[in-house]
Amino acid sequence: METHLLGHAIDAMRRHTGVVIPVYFAAEADPGLGQTLLADNVRAYVQQVDDPARICLSVDGAEHGMEIAEALAAECGVVAVCTPDNMGKMNGLRHGVRALWEREELRYVAAVDSDGDHFANELLNLVRAAVHVQQREGGEVLVLGRRSSKHRPMGFLRGELEELADRVLLDALAFRAAKSGEPLRMEYATTHEEYPDFHSGFKLYSRGVVEPVFLSEPELCALAPAAYYRHGCEAVAVVEALLAGARLVLVARSTFNEQPVSAFGQYTRERLVADKIIWPCKRLGVPALFVEQWLRNHLPRLLLNTLVPEGKQELLQIRRLVLQAFDLPEEELSWGPLFV
Repeated sequence: METHLLGHAIDAMRRHTGVVIPVYFAAEADPGLGQTLLADNVRAYVQQVDDPARICLSVDGAEHGMEIAEALAAECGVVAVCTPDNMGKMNGLRHGVRALWEREELRYVAAVDSDGDHFANELLNLVRAAVHVQQREGGEVLVLGRRSSKHRPMGFLRGELEELADRVLLDALAFRAAKSGEPLRMEYATTHEEYPDFHSGFKLYSRGVVEPVFLSEPELCALAPAAYYRHGCEAVAVVEALLAGARLVLVARSTFNEQPVSAFGQYTRERLVADKIIWPCKRLGVPALFVEQWLRNHLPRLLLNTLVPEGKQELLQIRRLVLQAFDLPEEELSWGPLFV
């Protein structure tokens, strides 16, 4: 019963947890709503820790919100840092973690988005799960805040595309486990669904995996930097944490029924999703033919391909980009069995 005691988790959250909030405001966008959401988010997280200086606002590119972050830092006592160039969310996270890393009391670091969709009052559940698993199993943990639905907060299209990326990432991790002889430990991650919500941005890292995930030399895998820093950032965090020995843990979390703001529309969707697949498969040493077969396995099961022709065209373009990255020819794809 000791591992379930709430007091241990509250102490770990308030005294031993740091929070990094990457900040990015598009230059052409009206910052009003984003600024309001960020301020609300910061004020909420300040209530969760006993020292607001363990919260870092990390701006990805000076022209993308530094003045806003500095004003909030002055008001709330949090830390604000800024990278000179806009490279993507992972760039902001890496600089934010580095700014907090000298604090020796940190046992956990949480990564949360700036839009208020990672609710501060639910951070305790992630920390409590981490404390519980570490007391039972020892070692390091990566805790994901699992969404009950991807489609409702993000929309049908994005929900389908993230399902595809999640399913392939699970295949890639299982492949690496079989090749390495190290079992993929999922007993704390697959209670409610067959694949984890890998691409949830609400994550908690125990101290032992923070350095390999955020402070080591980036593994670009001979891809464009955007594949690592921008498009595949959530997959990067998962893969590097698990390669460093973390045990994967999932905790249910809430989301808004519809995201208040999102940068999803600023990306080329097909390139974004392809990189979510390409980078982890390259990093985990997956042979090209396996990647191609996994796409054959998972594309037919998506409801998106029932939208003819737009849905199928979207998926075919993603597949085309993945096959190109692995130097494979594009052969005709079967869309599943004749009867359902």
